Amino acid sequence: MPRTHAFTDDALGDHDAVGLAELVRRRVTTADELRAAALARAGQVAQLGAVVTTGPTATGAPDGPLAGVPTYAKDNIEVAGMPCGHGTAAFVPRPVAAHGPVTAQLLATGLDVLGTSRMPEFGFNASTEFDGAAPARNPWDPAYSPGASSGGAGVLVAAGVVPLAHANDGGGSIRIPAACCGLVGLKPGRGRLVPNPQGARLPIDLIADGVVSRTVRDSAAFLAAAERYRRNPALPPIGLVEGPAARRLRIGLVLDSPTGAATCTQTRAAVLDTARTLEKLGHTVEPAAIPIGGSFVEDFVDYWGMLAFLAASTGRWLLGRDFDPARMDGLSQGLRERYRRALPRTPVIVRRLRRVQAGYARVFAAHDLVLSPVVAHTTPPLGHLSPTVPYDELLRRLLAYVAFTPLNNVAGAPGLALPAGLSADGLPIGVHLSAAVGDERSLLEVAYAVEAERPFPRIQGP
Repeated sequence: MPRTHAFTDDALGDHDAVGLAELVRRRVTTADELRAAALARAGQVAQLGAVVTTGPTATGAPDGPLAGVPTYAKDNIEVAGMPCGHGTAAFVPRPVAAHGPVTAQLLATGLDVLGTSRMPEFGFNASTEFDGAAPARNPWDPAYSPGASSGGAGVLVAAGVVPLAHANDGGGSIRIPAACCGLVGLKPGRGRLVPNPQGARLPIDLIADGVVSRTVRDSAAFLAAAERYRRNPALPPIGLVEGPAARRLRIGLVLDSPTGAATCTQTRAAVLDTARTLEKLGHTVEPAAIPIGGSFVEDFVDYWGMLAFLAASTGRWLLGRDFDPARMDGLSQGLRERYRRALPRTPVIVRRLRRVQAGYARVFAAHDLVLSPVVAHTTPPLGHLSPTVPYDELLRRLLAYVAFTPLNNVAGAPGLALPAGLSADGLPIGVHLSAAVGDERSLLEVAYAVEAERPFPRIQGP
């Protein structure tokens, strides 16, 4: 199917967020003109199914570095006046009364939130698909998945509706849509930005909020603006990273997942090509191994199941009295039942996952960064990861796909997805860079250099 996008010669043009903010400051355009252009573009690509709701617009701080730039929030943070539905059909969401803390951070950067973007139920799936509703579609080929769980965000940015969009990540949900849609996706480390209330209540906080964008400088600008709103004194400050650094790094190369999932030929080739680019830039790239222990996969899925169990158990209290766990989809039901059996082992599961953090940290005694795939194979067609697939088979498919990103969530470490070319089907392939806790700066500096050396594919291009 043909690529579907909304890029045109309007106020947005093909500028990134930093460029648009500069145009607003210089009064070449206005926030109202950008908002109107973004809403018009959203209508042009409505068939991609990326938007949940539109308006009322939440206006960002006029003195924020990204003032006047339009964006969308993922459907799991509270934006005053908009419903927050978490991607589920288990209840009917109503407009919330006040901004949540993550929304307050977004607005402090100056971004204007126009609406909310689609996600799969509670963010559990790696494709933005539903039981009983149309999926979100990849702009590069609408027959394929845009990834998840921030799939709607990925669609809106790749299709040109907005230059960047809010996303969050509890197992790969910023980085997977970035890989599928040809975008930059930085998952900040734990505690770098405002804590997400959903994760802060858990024994291990897996969730980090950020954005997906089309340029490295947009991801860097958002991180700096959000850090300015709330800086964590326990972490070294990052500030605004404006380009590559002169220093040369030791970069570990991981081609095969420590979980045992096989990496497909095209994905492996994209990672190796990136490794050669990094060597050309003067960095040292050498094989690395990430020790995770034999129980990591089972423990992580059990912990994921705990999230489904908690959603079902607390939905009426947290989301609304009409919440009916029986209306949750097949994946959520399967995860919930899995955790029901694992519940007595929760202390053991949490203890073993916490040990993974120490093993992860040891990798960075020998390496500054680690290069790997984002996911183990190229972007799947819609239906492959549908929640209507029987649970056991769907879980098998998910584990064969989401085989790299969860480690960063458990370790609380930053990770960055970068575009690395196109597959034989013409769909983006992403690569993943990981850093030690607190070192988002190195990720962004290297990303700038890769972007300059090997410009990212453009959906408007051939």
